[in-house]
Amino acid sequence: MRLPGAERGIFENDNDVGATKLAGTVEFDAGRLTYTVTGGGANMWSTNDAFHFVWKKVSGDVALAADIAFEGKGGDPHRKACLLVRQSLDTDSAYADAAFHGDGLTSLQYRAAKNERTYEIQSGVSGPKRLRIEKRGRYVSMSIAAESGELRPAGGSFRLDLTEPFYIGLGVCAHNNEVSEKALFSNVELIATTPAQPKPRLFSTLETVPLSSKDRRVVWTATNLIEAPNWSHDGVSLIFNSRGRLHRVPATGGEPQLIDTGFAIRCNGDHGISPDGTTLVISDQSQTDRKSRIYTLPISGGTPKLITEAAPSYWHGWSPDGRTLAYCAERDSEFDIYTIPAGGGTETRLTTAKGLDDSPDYTADGNWIYFNSNRTGMMHVWRMRADGSAQEQVTTDQFNNWFPHPSPDGKWLVFLSYEKDVKGHPENKDVTLRVMPLAGGKIDVLAKLFGGEGTINVPSWSPDSRRVAFVSYQFIP
Repeated sequence: MRLPGAERGIFENDNDVGATKLAGTVEFDAGRLTYTVTGGGANMWSTNDAFHFVWKKVSGDVALAADIAFEGKGGDPHRKACLLVRQSLDTDSAYADAAFHGDGLTSLQYRAAKNERTYEIQSGVSGPKRLRIEKRGRYVSMSIAAESGELRPAGGSFRLDLTEPFYIGLGVCAHNNEVSEKALFSNVELIATTPAQPKPRLFSTLETVPLSSKDRRVVWTATNLIEAPNWSHDGVSLIFNSRGRLHRVPATGGEPQLIDTGFAIRCNGDHGISPDGTTLVISDQSQTDRKSRIYTLPISGGTPKLITEAAPSYWHGWSPDGRTLAYCAERDSEFDIYTIPAGGGTETRLTTAKGLDDSPDYTADGNWIYFNSNRTGMMHVWRMRADGSAQEQVTTDQFNNWFPHPSPDGKWLVFLSYEKDVKGHPENKDVTLRVMPLAGGKIDVLAKLFGGEGTINVPSWSPDSRRVAFVSYQFIP
């Protein structure tokens, strides 16, 4: 139904989107400033949607917030009450929504372009009282609040390019085309958001993404810089660095625990776990010259043992037999790939090409080392035999490709791609997490995000090779 005149509230109109057997409605209570939205439809997912939409056309950066509650018990656990930004009223339009499900699941869903499939970033919080969807520049994100809490970022954001004007509003989908569901939206606020201030607050999100669905999951969020997750060999936990220290957090979410690294309190993002799961390797800058050196220590924490006397040295790979460490090091003003016995000893230089060779990581059989090099102009993925022979270029596209990591099952290669005009591996850039068959073939996108340095510096595959852990970032004014 179309809301006449003063009964529209802050919105302009409402209508069903897609094929809904039962027509939707909306009732606006001006006294309580609430919207009761009834919607049918089979789903809002895949390549098309069916739901009832209460909307307004807007431009610029905006945020829409509301307390959300379903009326009535029962119903499909996947019924959805949503806050949406949407390019058009077409059933297959590009869109994003902060979706509150009947079973309490809360996720940021998105279709990046018309007729593409839908993906999501699942929040670690179930059944929040209040949601907010925010469009800021090219990125859309979600904030959540518990019963008595304030809105805070739910974690994760994604790139969604919308042509102005676009639609913003409230949506309800029954997830069953034979019935209607009703949701109450109260304390609804629609505001124009301000650009990020000169010193906005950094927000970090530790996430995982499965190769099969590409639907991201939030593990941990923080209002400070976190970087470079490693997955434990039992699949139970993730290790990341923050403020020079290492932390361990359950892979399903929970509170991080500090790992004792002794005197090494300036750890950077180049750390990992031995093939047998008993030892940590770190790259730390605590010595007086503040140059990175490689150390090892027990997985549970302890006193670090120095492995590389020469500096700077940045660890990146551990051979599957546990005998050798591979790393990037600067020697005589040249950055190259080196190896050294895991217990320490004499280092061996594997690359000699002019330019930067970086980020070495072993394949599961130990026969190959993948790395990135700009020896042909742009930064591309390369590989070589474990002894440094047979060096060959792997990627040839128009991206700068960094941090290649072969999967534990020997089937996949994940890496991070910057736009072609980006030099080095800086933080706070539009980047793409991509994956390709290790034997060669089509490169696929796992996630488009705001990140870069810290996102996936080190091996971060789950032990079953089904998921990848990474860190994304946001700036909150």
